[in-house]
Amino acid sequence: MTGRRLKLVLVLGALGAAGLGLLAWTQTWFTVTLDAGAAHEVPGQVADAALAALALAGLALGAALAIAGRVARLVLGLLAVVLGACIVLSAWLAIGDPAGAAAPVVTESTGIAGESAVALVASVAWTAWPWVGAASGVLLAAAGIAVLATSSRWPESSRRYRAVRVERADGAAGTVDEWDELSRGEDPTEPGRD
Repeated sequence: MTGRRLKLVLVLGALGAAGLGLLAWTQTWFTVTLDAGAAHEVPGQVADAALAALALAGLALGAALAIAGRVARLVLGLLAVVLGACIVLSAWLAIGDPAGAAAPVVTESTGIAGESAVALVASVAWTAWPWVGAASGVLLAAAGIAVLATSSRWPESSRRYRAVRVERADGAAGTVDEWDELSRGEDPTEPGRD
């Protein structure tokens, strides 16, 4: 695979993984049934509030990868691994304690808060979305590892993002004295000045 194609695949992979995390965040993660028999859907926004911020950071990271130089690619690859791990941890906390993640929904419907709200949860019915959220973190981390391993094979970024060196038309670099003359209102290019 060419360096250009590899860059494209990994940038799109990072963007896709972050987008998948945002999609999972907008869906229903599980339904809790209370002791009284009432069922309540728990969306990803409630179950894993941090996922949106982490996924948006992943989107920004993917966009930055598209124009990053050699050193910046390494930093962004490492950051993608860290963001991916944070997304997995965040989703895993909701998966590991669905009653605790559902507490705000239970409190809103019953008026009971804290541990008492968690104790009201009788059963949990899962959807696939919490696992999709966790998988998006795994994919983002994998993209970051691939960036770290292959970024040296990527082509350099576009010339328009590089520094430009300005020289005089005759090829000689301007001196500090010439700049000082300009500050005094004198023209250093007048004939006979030397």
